[in-house]
Amino acid sequence: MHDHTSDLRVAVVTGQHAYDVPAFTDLWAGLAGIRAYVQDLDNLAADAGRAFETYDLFLFYNMHRGAPEGRVLRALERLGESEQGILVLHHGLLAFPDWPVWDEVVGIAGRSAFRYYHDEVIPLEIADREHPVTAGLAAAPITDETYTLPDAGPGSRVLVTTAHPRSMRTICWARRHGRARVLCLALGHDATAWADPTFRAVLERGLRWVARPSAAAV
Repeated sequence: MHDHTSDLRVAVVTGQHAYDVPAFTDLWAGLAGIRAYVQDLDNLAADAGRAFETYDLFLFYNMHRGAPEGRVLRALERLGESEQGILVLHHGLLAFPDWPVWDEVVGIAGRSAFRYYHDEVIPLEIADREHPVTAGLAAAPITDETYTLPDAGPGSRVLVTTAHPRSMRTICWARRHGRARVLCLALGHDATAWADPTFRAVLERGLRWVARPSAAAV
């Protein structure tokens, strides 16, 4: 019997963008040692279960526009106060385009203007073979949605890139926000991407890398 007490506790934050619920649920169920608590942003902010401080990391898969306000703002301002990690997945990069703090979290300014292209075959290149997320990883092309966002800026350690003409060059990069490790991954639009072995490897390694050290060492 699996002992769930050693699993990483991940708050998976959604909202303002539709997704394939069964496939997304199956993605998390298929990651060993990961306990995902999928919730919308309002529930994270309300913290009815008083669980905010118990999560080992937060994964943002939401796409809220504008800037956060009220208790949502207060909750997000807590990010980086502890070593609880932050993983920003796919359209999470597009969230809060009017909030400079999110620019700092993801390392990209000017996120309001972009284009997107569905079902593109994206060749990937491992840019950093020393980082724990990508060490020993053999990248293959992935079918996914691309964004024409600016590339990750100063303070970013670029891990995966692409030369696709309708995509930003930087695909995966590592940063810090306060005391927290941050990993940004531009991949992950739908079930096709979620089933891809390279995507799953980067996601699982990324989750373990950003998690607060005491949890990641378990």
